[in-house]
Amino acid sequence: MDTPASAGRDGISRIERLCIDRGLKMTGQRRLIARVISESADHPDVEELYRRAHERDSHISIATVYRTVRLLEEKGILERHDFGGGRARYEPTEHGPHHHLIDVDTGKVIEFSDARHEALAKEIAARLGFDLVDHRLELFGRRFPDPKPEPAAPRRAPRPRTGREPA
Repeated sequence: MDTPASAGRDGISRIERLCIDRGLKMTGQRRLIARVISESADHPDVEELYRRAHERDSHISIATVYRTVRLLEEKGILERHDFGGGRARYEPTEHGPHHHLIDVDTGKVIEFSDARHEALAKEIAARLGFDLVDHRLELFGRRFPDPKPEPAAPRRAPRPRTGREPA
């Protein structure tokens, strides 16, 4: 049997494993929601998680998705983000250190890491007398417009023939 890329050899997704490790009872619907979250490469909101889960199990309710997401957030398994747009979006907390650049026109979230930024954040904290224990960075931006193609050089009109040109 094939397992999703997000599932381990035992067929359990990383989010399911975190839930089990933290003592949560894993109902069938919680397993489904955990799998949907594990397979998400983006930062879905609850409505998007519901849509994806509902495609697999039409009996799941949006209330179940809301309750499960809230529980996973309380247990430190999911991290909630407010990237604007009026909807909280989620990602696994064990996703590793990274930051977010949010395209204000499309809502697309681009994850990035930058060693220079990390060093600067530690330097600033130290300068102010602190040992940096955590930080978050969310940048909001707009893509540069595509450069306009350079206008083609004007073409010279052919010179009128005088009849004296070599053949």
